[in-house]
Amino acid sequence: MRAMLATSYGPPGVLRLEPNHPKPIAGKGEFLVKVTATAVNSGDVRIRGLKVAPVLRPMIRLVFGWSRPRRGVLGMAFAGTVEALGEGMEGLMVGQGIFGLTGMRLGAYAEYVSVSVKAAYAKAPEKIPLAEAAALPFGGSTAVHFLTQAGITKAKGKHVLIYGATGAVGSMAVQVAKAYGAQVTAVCSTRGMSLVQRLGADTVISYQSDDVTEHPETYDIIFDAVGKLPRKACAHLLAQGGSYVTVGGAAVSSEKKEQMELIAKLVDEGKIVPVIDRTYPLEEMVAAHEYVDQGSKHGNVLVTL
Repeated sequence: MRAMLATSYGPPGVLRLEPNHPKPIAGKGEFLVKVTATAVNSGDVRIRGLKVAPVLRPMIRLVFGWSRPRRGVLGMAFAGTVEALGEGMEGLMVGQGIFGLTGMRLGAYAEYVSVSVKAAYAKAPEKIPLAEAAALPFGGSTAVHFLTQAGITKAKGKHVLIYGATGAVGSMAVQVAKAYGAQVTAVCSTRGMSLVQRLGADTVISYQSDDVTEHPETYDIIFDAVGKLPRKACAHLLAQGGSYVTVGGAAVSSEKKEQMELIAKLVDEGKIVPVIDRTYPLEEMVAAHEYVDQGSKHGNVLVTL
């Protein structure tokens, strides 16, 4: 099968297309997916380029491989069809559309990926093309995790601030918050304002021309979706009893099947749409990583197979 291998840690050029990589099998408690599309997310580029704080790099090397990623094939997000079921797999059917995250097993930058029953996955939404479902799991699971932690399920009518509202996480966070009936103020670049308005934000602020920390409004939830709004900079914006959550620092998002099922449900109800900036074929994975490295993508960058 075709697969994109990381030959070492470093810039996008360390990725190499392997046309005859061994096809994985579905072992016990696993299922095999024929990948329709994957996505290049911030987590992927952090692993590929060791784009973490220097103190964390030894830990990344210990987890994923010291001199290079030991699994070789990177990629977490996938959308595709179930190709085969391993021993003990129940609740899935061969040929079924599916989407999700492989977790630390990675492997989604390939024509086939073996997924554990313990991974976060769900039946793909019916209202969108299967390839577009690859734009949902990374940002969706992160947004749902942190917003749930902050109390979004009880946020009807409350005010929510989303900082960094055009990325994979932020664009999903705006839509998830609106789905729960919140009043959403979104902060993004001037270029991204029209996108965030289309996603349903009630108020949009450009960080390039305005400083949200100088506004008099207060918020029941502040979600820093890019790790660039420290709590100390915005604590005065929190309403009494309000919650602040961030993807920055030591915070880690959990990945659960329930999150994928919720996202699929919201898509089919018309409350969430996948946000896709660019789409590349597998052969242009290096270019996809180069674009994501620029740090200015809106939503997701997909790679089709």
